[in-house]
Amino acid sequence: MTFNLKNMFKDGLLTMLLLFAVGAFAASKGGLQLQHPTNVGGKQLATGTYSVQWDGIGDQVALKVFQGKKEVASTSAHVVKMDHPANYDQTITTAGSDGNSALAEIRFRGKNFALKLSGEAGGSSSSGAAQ
Repeated sequence: MTFNLKNMFKDGLLTMLLLFAVGAFAASKGGLQLQHPTNVGGKQLATGTYSVQWDGIGDQVALKVFQGKKEVASTSAHVVKMDHPANYDQTITTAGSDGNSALAEIRFRGKNFALKLSGEAGGSSSSGAAQ
């Protein structure tokens, strides 16, 4: 049995690249607490606790909202860097011209990034926190 250092290095490098690629495509998860009925991706969600999952490469991600194991809404979002980690979980909502609340941003306790939702209604901002 002959060991070929070049082949071992090549196999190790390929393994590392594969593990990195799998990690890059892995979904990230977090919680979402809605203090009042809120529009997310065109769907009106009731007050309550949800989980979110996002997938993507770079700052553009696909966001899915779950109630239990059931997907109840989906939309696209941008990952935006914050100067300081959030002190608590927070949702930023906007009021649309129809008066309905729409989810604009999700911040996660201890994380220095937020998810800014794409294509949600514009208007004045308000925030709700879940601790």
